[in-house]
Amino acid sequence: MSVTADNVAQQPPEIAAEAGRRRTFAVISHPDAGKSTLTEALALHAAAISSAGAVHGKGDRRGVTSDWLEMEQARGISITSAALRIDYGGCVLNLLDTPGHADFSEDTYRVLSAVDCAIMLLDSAKGLEPQTLKLFDVCRARRMPVITFVNKWDRPGREPLELLDEVEQRIGLRPTPMNWPVGIAGDFRGLIDRADGSYTKMHRTPGGATRAIEERMDPAQAAEVEQEAWVQAQEEVELLGEIGAHFDEESFLAGVSSPVLFGAALPNFGVSQLLDVLVGLAPAPKDQPDAAGVGRPVTAAFSGQVFKMQANMDKAHRDRMAFVRVNSGRFERGMVLTHAATGRPFATKYTQAVFGSERSTIDTAYPGDVIALVNAAALSVGDTLYVGPKVEFPPIPSFAPEHFAVARAKDVGRYKQFQRGIAQLDSEGVVQVLASDVRGEQAPVLAAVGPLQFDVVKHRMEHEFRAPIELAHLDYSLARRTDAASAPAAHALSGAEVLTRRSDGELLVLVHNKWRLRVIERDNPNLVLEPLLAGGVETDN
Repeated sequence: MSVTADNVAQQPPEIAAEAGRRRTFAVISHPDAGKSTLTEALALHAAAISSAGAVHGKGDRRGVTSDWLEMEQARGISITSAALRIDYGGCVLNLLDTPGHADFSEDTYRVLSAVDCAIMLLDSAKGLEPQTLKLFDVCRARRMPVITFVNKWDRPGREPLELLDEVEQRIGLRPTPMNWPVGIAGDFRGLIDRADGSYTKMHRTPGGATRAIEERMDPAQAAEVEQEAWVQAQEEVELLGEIGAHFDEESFLAGVSSPVLFGAALPNFGVSQLLDVLVGLAPAPKDQPDAAGVGRPVTAAFSGQVFKMQANMDKAHRDRMAFVRVNSGRFERGMVLTHAATGRPFATKYTQAVFGSERSTIDTAYPGDVIALVNAAALSVGDTLYVGPKVEFPPIPSFAPEHFAVARAKDVGRYKQFQRGIAQLDSEGVVQVLASDVRGEQAPVLAAVGPLQFDVVKHRMEHEFRAPIELAHLDYSLARRTDAASAPAAHALSGAEVLTRRSDGELLVLVHNKWRLRVIERDNPNLVLEPLLAGGVETDN
């Protein structure tokens, strides 16, 4: 059914209730903290899958659902974000798994623009690591509530109180543990629920591929079974009470405090407790500010924003899919939406829900849901789609690149495929593609946050677009935004080059290093050289 402006005012009455059932969140962490494994464990405990995979699948244990790209499976790292929809506890959980590696930070930043809450995953032995700190800065800038999950408690690690102190001292986030481990890191016995004092003893299942067996005990039973470990845990819980480390909803939603849970994702310890906290405490979708700063009520007519583009998920069809976060209203498959950037209609006959690489047709969606629009060649990251009177959400900022390389087709006879592939990867945000009048269209400059992005480009150009490329790396490490008036003077400088970012037309100046930049700024105080920002956070040095 097509929905037009004539019937926009008649919004279904269940929108507010359905929005209240949604929890849309991302998992953020440093590489190797166990993010994809936790994502898999959450899906297992919510009965969305029958057995959990592993990042490095061994024996009969398959790979994780969220790492579906061939390169992800081969390297054991997340390269692109993945969306998973899970029904649990009467709620719809929209889980967005993000790349942990710093080289793919831009994809993670885009995902954070589409969620209402984040799970900050900490390695019990390493605590806060550099990439986690950077991603938390983005959450802080967006005033996003953060739930902390201390992972790998089944392995040797640090003292729990020491980890909590690090969180508070280094990032100013007040930790409020919801449960507490019995047994030191590496000797994980179970968890004390601080709300009622009950104890859940954890038992492994073979290989950790199925849900851990949880045995509930009252304090008297726990004391008899766990003995000294129980006494120590009880002393630590009492200390938490004395220092006032209690959950406070207002400070949590304001991004000032963080509920903390302990567990181990690989054997599925503590995962059901995390799910219960997500359902009970994580915020439901709220009014989203539009480009003018006016809140768009969740009960208004349909609106949504594209936060991710992905091509060739289905090798048989070579399609292009736009991932859209629903911000308001009820979506119905078949609606004719308006593309805010062009004013043109966009048909939604082919709309799907995505679970890793698996797809299913979705007929309705509500605020907080993620829908995938097929055949979305006209859309780009940050675009707004709506029904009725025009609405447009703020653009999703691009990340500051630090690595640059000139791309050329190895086979000039496949130049059309080369052009199409480069343009596709630019629109997906795999890399930023910069055009230069000096270099010409046949030699675009690829700009990346990290060098692994170039590996992805080379792999996809060869295997998806059948247009192998060669890369010549450039000796630049910084990008600054400039304007047309400053461009000629900047281009004439030694150690700098002016390029035009093709996707949005902005002028960027590339500089060799920060020391050269300081000299240029000192000698040319009138030049416009602005740092690039992402999510309100400066993204380069």
